[in-house]
Amino acid sequence: MTLAPDAIAAAVKAGLQAALETTGGANASYIPYLAGVPSGLCGVCAVTPDGQLFEAGDTRHGFAIESISKVFTLALALEQSGREAVRAKIGARPTGLPFNSVIALELHGDKPLSPLVNAGAIATASFIKASGREDRWSQILGCYRAFAAAELPLSKEVNESEQATNLHNRAIVWLLASAGNCFCDPPEALDVYTRQCSVLVTCAELATMAGTLANRGVNPVSKTKVVSPGNVPPILAEMAMEGLYDTSGDWAYEVGLPGKSGVGGGVMAVAPGKLGIAAFSPPLDPFGNSVRAQKAVRTVAGALGLNLYAA
Repeated sequence: MTLAPDAIAAAVKAGLQAALETTGGANASYIPYLAGVPSGLCGVCAVTPDGQLFEAGDTRHGFAIESISKVFTLALALEQSGREAVRAKIGARPTGLPFNSVIALELHGDKPLSPLVNAGAIATASFIKASGREDRWSQILGCYRAFAAAELPLSKEVNESEQATNLHNRAIVWLLASAGNCFCDPPEALDVYTRQCSVLVTCAELATMAGTLANRGVNPVSKTKVVSPGNVPPILAEMAMEGLYDTSGDWAYEVGLPGKSGVGGGVMAVAPGKLGIAAFSPPLDPFGNSVRAQKAVRTVAGALGLNLYAA
């Protein structure tokens, strides 16, 4: 069933209003740049498979993509190496522990279980077939830009802030390397992973990236095939299992769509064949998910009856 444009526009407007009425949360404080982003910013967007954009609020403010980037590096790895190789090397199971957990690695022989937690995302960046650091980075950034149909910039300020504070991830990458689960030079893998988290997107661009997944891998704006249709289902499966970290099960229960959050304040969700949704607001819950962006996406999905598990 095709969604009526008027219904989408009304749902997006309602999503913004519901988000603005939601209180609580705090900006990520462990990355200095994120701590200084104005906490009142809030926007919500939706993009249809035919490229229609619906938006409300602060939808053109660039924010750090952070962990949402993991979805798109995974897409590149799947395109290069195939779903079975990625599952064998990176994994396809939720960890049941925080996104930056070292214990999750230790419990499983220093092998990541999911490409959507930090250990698995660093391993995924290292798994990209590349001739060296800059080639690896160029391929990853090029993939993101193809998903967004936009020239997404790397923020020097965000990157410097993150590179200076990524001590925990330095421990993770060396644990991966010690078990043979980092597939390039460890400092290179960590540097590229940190860069990918420091890319700036707007809510409108993020909705287009989600819309590309909703459109079976074809960008709804550029009409370019970005990822093979056969690689979209494993991406959505990973998002459903681990996309909102510790609260992924609650998200599936309440929203019923594959989603992904980032500590920059973004949340995206995919309704296959129907809609890509994105929202942004900096204050986070204790698990690293934007409080208001979750509310916005939940409202849009509910208003349009997008829950995949509904009869």
